[in-house]
Amino acid sequence: MLTERHTGFTLIDLIMAIAVIAIVAAIATPRYANALTRYRAEAAARRVVADIGLTQQTAKTTSSSRTIIFDTTNHAYSIADVRALNGLSMTYAVTLREPPYLAKIASVDLGGDAQLTFDGFGVPDSGGSVVVQAGDYQYTVVVDPETGAAEVQ
Repeated sequence: MLTERHTGFTLIDLIMAIAVIAIVAAIATPRYANALTRYRAEAAARRVVADIGLTQQTAKTTSSSRTIIFDTTNHAYSIADVRALNGLSMTYAVTLREPPYLAKIASVDLGGDAQLTFDGFGVPDSGGSVVVQAGDYQYTVVVDPETGAAEVQ
């Protein structure tokens, strides 16, 4: 006589699998949140670098001065006389405290003030730094006073 044998998972097998998944999730979640915060700080700093470059390029293209103004109170900056990319506003403005960055401008020192002006040849009026922070991560954007080139450090 043949006997049928049913194979499957027992309740103990399922509980062990769920326990392993819970342990892995408990380890991975803080690491993921930490990596996400670091990424946000770096992305915000790279955005500042790109927009400083945009300001310089726009000044060269139009052969007139352009200014990027940083607002540490609202953690934002704007580029005067440059239209927003969405075309809805006359002023190009970025608020770093909003998604996707959720960052803040910790400090700005651009020749003693919080703005950087490029003349019609793309030459900056000063150099300096902008410190961007998200969580415990800080990145410093350094602007060369002679060339206006910006980089993240």
